Order: sequence, then C-alpha cells, then structure tokens
Amino acid sequence: MILLGAVLVAAAVVLYVVQPVFSGEKAPLVSLDEEFTEAEARRHLSLVALRDVEYDFATGKIDERDYRRLRDELAREALDALHEVRRSREQTESAPTAQDTLADDLEQEIAAYRAALRAGTMCDRCGSPNPAEALFCAACGIRLESERGEEAAPAAQG
Repeated sequence: MILLGAVLVAAAVVLYVVQPVFSGEKAPLVSLDEEFTEAEARRHLSLVALRDVEYDFATGKIDERDYRRLRDELAREALDALHEVRRSREQTESAPTAQDTLADDLEQEIAAYRAALRAGTMCDRCGSPNPAEALFCAACGIRLESERGEEAAPAAQG
C-alpha cells in the first residue's frame, strides 16, 4: 500500500514537472520589450546605485563625507551615460538637444527615484520607480510592498 502511494506521488511530481512541455506554453529567450543599449543600461545602473547610496545614507550605513563623494561620482556617471544616450538618439533621430535639457532630465529621473523610495513604491526586483498609488511594478509586474499595497491586499481578496 505504501509502495502504491509512493508511485502515485512520484507520478504526480513527474506530470507536474513535464506539464509545461505538453501544454504548448513557451517562454521566449529574447525580451519582447525594447532592449537597453549599453549607455541606457549604464544610466539605469548608475541611478539604481545612486538610489542605494541615498538609502544607505538615510539609514546611517555611510557617513556624510562618503555619501557626498559617492553621490557626486554616481551622478557624474549617470550624466555621462545620459549624454551618450542622447548622442545615440540624436544620430538616429537627428534632433539636437541642449546640455541643460540633459541635466534637467537626469534631475527629473533622480527626483522620481527619490519620490518612489519615499513612497515605498520602488520595485525591489528591477529597481524601477512607480507612482505612489501603484500596487504593481509598471516594469516587471510584481506586487509592490508599499504601505498602500499591504492595506489594499486584504480588501482585494475579500
């Protein structure tokens, strides 16, 4: 009797594991979204690192001298990457942009990261900022663990 139970459990596990193969569901190996260029990826990583430095300073993990040095270095890297992104876009679109616009764009992105960090809507998985009322990340779709999201979760279930 125990042997029959073990065989049934093993068969159920095997069927569960191979079910996606027979269901015809596919997981593409390439992203269907627009891929980041190298400059866009560097800009994104610099902004995420800048967010982490802001968080570390706010929680007392780093002192003010290190915070200012890291913040300046990361902002410079993000600005350089943003310049590169703009240059590549200008080459494809042939639309010139001013350097002041680049700095303003970077400041807007930094402000969005800070606002999302304060609101608790910064995605833990992908690091994307989201609006304060967001329950799910706009970039990767996971549930955000904000105060608003935790309060809304029981109401949505009931």
